[in-house]
Amino acid sequence: MRFSTPLMPAVLIRRYKRFLADARLADGSEITAHCANPGSMMGLAEPGMKIWLEPNDDPKKKLNYGWRLVDHENGHFTGVDTSVPNRALKGALLNREVAGLADYANVRPEVKYGENSRIDFLMTDDGKPDIYVEVKSVTLMRQQGLAEFPDSVTTRGAKHLTELQNMVAQGHRAMMLYLVQRTDANTVTLAEDIDPKYASEFDAAVAAGVEVMALSCKITPAAIEVGDLLPFKRHL
Repeated sequence: MRFSTPLMPAVLIRRYKRFLADARLADGSEITAHCANPGSMMGLAEPGMKIWLEPNDDPKKKLNYGWRLVDHENGHFTGVDTSVPNRALKGALLNREVAGLADYANVRPEVKYGENSRIDFLMTDDGKPDIYVEVKSVTLMRQQGLAEFPDSVTTRGAKHLTELQNMVAQGHRAMMLYLVQRTDANTVTLAEDIDPKYASEFDAAVAAGVEVMALSCKITPAAIEVGDLLPFKRHL
């Protein structure tokens, strides 16, 4: 998924009210950008960090910039826009580029299911059980190389795990897919100390037959693409 507009480097001044961030552009001017991330963004919103913004001239948008990346200035990037994983993953699924899901011909995003929920992707094919794929963006890293989910309590995430269990009980396949928007991650796990309930629901879902997959991302200021499989370890 290529960014529709070339990104601009900036320095983060502060993130506030969850969805707003003040930043300083290269010419010294200060702007406010939309931050499409409802999580805590632990370790990713420190004043002075180098970030990348996507400008826009859409009159329907209240802000002229969107915060897309954190530049760790060591060759690694983190994508902070939680809408990106689904957009990037859709293309990879349609092109049959994701190992373990490449044998499904039909990909439908945002399909209603369960109790007032929408599955990120419903994949179908003749002669195969439907597979319900729920996607989560992973950006937290507290230990070098180890990506963790979630970075804050997620009641909605726990509900999704319950919904996936119900799909398995009905004879379908269901998958929890963690897309790691960090280029410095080599393993994925759960942040059980941050959200014990989510971890408990995860264990129940896996015991019920819900599958788990973790994928890396290739990130540059030009594009974010789905990468290779990453090992998911529930207990380290």
